[in-house]
Amino acid sequence: MNKRNPLRLLLIPALLAAALLPAAATVAAPPEKNTAITADNAVMLTVFLKHDQSRPLGELKTQLAKQAFHAVFPPAGVEVVSWNITMGIGQVVVLRLPASRLAEVNLAIENSAWGVYTTEFFPTYNFMPIAQAEQDKARRSAPQ
Repeated sequence: MNKRNPLRLLLIPALLAAALLPAAATVAAPPEKNTAITADNAVMLTVFLKHDQSRPLGELKTQLAKQAFHAVFPPAGVEVVSWNITMGIGQVVVLRLPASRLAEVNLAIENSAWGVYTTEFFPTYNFMPIAQAEQDKARRSAPQ
């Protein structure tokens, strides 16, 4: 009778998994905080900071200061494309950043804005050059 070694029964699947799934065993390096924004790594992120309308503005500003919101958001090196007040909603911030820094932006919001704002995030991209090219093409082909 051929008795199987229990250790062997566990070791073979583990070795196969390690050989077939090498990416699962690797750990990603933390993102570089000084990664430059380039055309191939840039992400635009629209952030809605919705005011807590159940509390007075002075109280909200005090909490933002206590949580160091303006010191940490946006993180240094993240480009602010626009930052607008939208009445009835709150603040709408459009950021441009390397994709590798997305988690850093998220943590800045979580650590400094929560309790004052509810947040929504929308990844976006710059459509202006595409729209302009389409308009130019349409205008060139329009009868005169």
